[in-house]
Amino acid sequence: MKQIAFVLRIVLLIALVLVFIFPFLWMISTSLKTYVEAIQFPPALLPEIPQFSNYVAAWDQVRFLHYGLNSVIVTSLTVFGQLLVCIPAAYAFAKKKFKLSGLFFGLILIDLMLPAQVTFVPIYVLLSNFGWIDTYQGMIVPFTYSSFTIFFMTQAFKQISDELIDAAKLDKASELQIIIRIMLPMAKPFVFTVMLITCISKWNDYFWTLILTNSESVRTLPIAVKSLLDVGDGVTLWNIAMAGNMLLMAPVVILYLLANRFIKNAFVYGGIK
Repeated sequence: MKQIAFVLRIVLLIALVLVFIFPFLWMISTSLKTYVEAIQFPPALLPEIPQFSNYVAAWDQVRFLHYGLNSVIVTSLTVFGQLLVCIPAAYAFAKKKFKLSGLFFGLILIDLMLPAQVTFVPIYVLLSNFGWIDTYQGMIVPFTYSSFTIFFMTQAFKQISDELIDAAKLDKASELQIIIRIMLPMAKPFVFTVMLITCISKWNDYFWTLILTNSESVRTLPIAVKSLLDVGDGVTLWNIAMAGNMLLMAPVVILYLLANRFIKNAFVYGGIK
C-alpha cells in the first residue's frame, strides 16, 4: 500500500507539473510556427520549421526599446521605493511597541485582502488632482507602499532575536544602522524574495498601466505587447503575438533563475511563523 501511495503521489505531481508547464511550452511552440500552423486544427505540438523571424517581426511591430526602457524605469524605481518605505515600516511593526500598532497592522491586513479594482477609483481621483496621470511619478509613487511587503518582512524580522538588537543599542547603533547592518543581512533571502515578487508584479502589470496612462510616452511593455493582437488587418497573428509575449517574459524568467536560491531559502529554510 505504501508503494502504491508513493506511485500515485508521483503520478499526481507529474500531472500537476504538466498542467502548469504545458501552456508555457505551447506558447514557445506557437511563437516558432507559421501563421497557418498556429491556426490549423487539429493543432500540431511542434512547428515543422522553427520561424525565428517571428521574434524579429514582434520586435519591429512593437517599439520594444522605448516600452522596455519605461518598464525598467517604473519597475526598478518601484522596487527601490518599496525597500525605502516598507522595510522601516516592517521593522517598526516587528520590533517596536507603539500605540495602535495592532490597529494599523490590522488595516494593512485588510488592505492585503482588497483587490485593486476596489481602490482604483480613489487612487485615480487623487493622482488626477495631483496632475500625475500619464506620468512616471503616478506609475511609481503609489506603489512604493505594499501591504504584502510590509506583512512579509514583518514576519521575517520577528524571527530575528531581540538580543542582537539590544547588543547593537549598547554599542550606540542608530535605528538606521540596526536595519542596514543587522536586520537586512539576516533577512537577505526574504528581501530578495519580495524584490523579485514586486519586480515580476510591476513588470507584468497591465491594469494600473492602462488606468493611469493615456499616451505612449510612459506606457510599459504589457500594453505594447497587447497591441500585437490588433495587427494584421483585423486578423490576429498568433505566432507574432506569442513571440512578443516570449520577449516580455524573458527578463522575468532570467531574473527568477538568478534569484531562485534566495526564494528557496526564504520559504523552505527560513520559514514563515
